[in-house]
Amino acid sequence: MAEREKTADNVVFVGKKPSMAYVLAVVTQLGAGQSEVHIKARGRAISKCVDVAEIVKNKFIPDARVKEIKIGTQEIETEGRDGGKEKLNISTMEITIGKK
Repeated sequence: MAEREKTADNVVFVGKKPSMAYVLAVVTQLGAGQSEVHIKARGRAISKCVDVAEIVKNKFIPDARVKEIKIGTQEIETEGRDGGKEKLNISTMEITIGKK
């Protein structure tokens, strides 16, 4: 199966904003004709990513469905307390949601 193309138009990165801001972004993209939207999050925002997908599916677009869920780990290099480099593993999640 060919890899689906991801453009900047159909990706929503979940962060610190309220959940409804991301719900609005997903609903707007699906309403504008996108066949699917990729909702991505890392770390503590993962639970908000799940909330966004469920709110879109249950409250705003009843015929939307979750097509795919990907989970993974991303290694990030940060500055340690002693000034040296430190590697951290951060969990990631991507939920692909689309219309039936």
